[in-house]
Amino acid sequence: MISIKSLSKSYASGFKALKDINLDIRKGEIFALLGPNGAGKTTLIGIVCGILRATGGSVTVGGHDIVEDYRAARSLIGLVPQEPHTDAFESVWATVSFSRGLFGLPADPAYIEKVLKDLSLWDKKDDKILTLSGGMKRRVLIAKALSHEPRVLFLDEPTAGVDVELRKDMWQVVRKLRDSGVTIILTTHYIEEAEDMADRIGVINKGEIILVEDKVELMRKLGKKQLTLHLQKKLDAVPAALAAHNLMLGNDGSELIFTYDTQSERTGVTDLLSALNANGIRFRDLHTTQSSLEDIFVGLVSNRS
Repeated sequence: MISIKSLSKSYASGFKALKDINLDIRKGEIFALLGPNGAGKTTLIGIVCGILRATGGSVTVGGHDIVEDYRAARSLIGLVPQEPHTDAFESVWATVSFSRGLFGLPADPAYIEKVLKDLSLWDKKDDKILTLSGGMKRRVLIAKALSHEPRVLFLDEPTAGVDVELRKDMWQVVRKLRDSGVTIILTTHYIEEAEDMADRIGVINKGEIILVEDKVELMRKLGKKQLTLHLQKKLDAVPAALAAHNLMLGNDGSELIFTYDTQSERTGVTDLLSALNANGIRFRDLHTTQSSLEDIFVGLVSNRS
């Protein structure tokens, strides 16, 4: 649905915001773009949406070049920007309807009603924007982005400042859109949202894409597991005989923590348990935990810093 080739963005100061970005986004997927502040996420979105001009490279949306065929490309895109800004003195109904008209589409009150109801805005339809809470204003931005029935939806930090209940409602709407064939590109600081919502994950850092992977495959390849053993007797230190297993003490010496790679032919768990038995170390319980997407993201970014 979106094809980005050798995209770059430099400023007069010499700062390179994007460096040779190559990225294809599939039709009907939720693609999460993760990266620290200043990594280039919003710049990349701005170029695809026609807000910023690239220094080099090309972008097509639905087969339409964003420069040579910008009207057709832009008509396919809905954008929910990071910063809420809309007509403060307009009503919710008027501003969403006006957004539809900007794309040359005929009025469709039934569709606008559906969008507002899906976003729990129907009872606010006659309220002026300035009277709404921050979370409701963000919902209005989503409604405006959906007003012209786009096939691609960019969500740039859509749930920043939105309470948990509103956030869940919004993700229900996003899932329905994905199920109807809409392609969704999401940036978020709530990494658990990306872990929950995304089909694929891209990580950008210092203007470069450092990884693109199916979420499940990423978790499988880069996720580490930890085995925590709850000891019967506390230890002051890890015994020298167990040094080869790279164990850590936890919970004031009452736990031994072993980290292993699930993809290795030998995880080392069996050898560890044998060594513990041989050294007279007994445990009363054990459990394993899998690395979260946040753990993986932090590791990727820190390794490239």
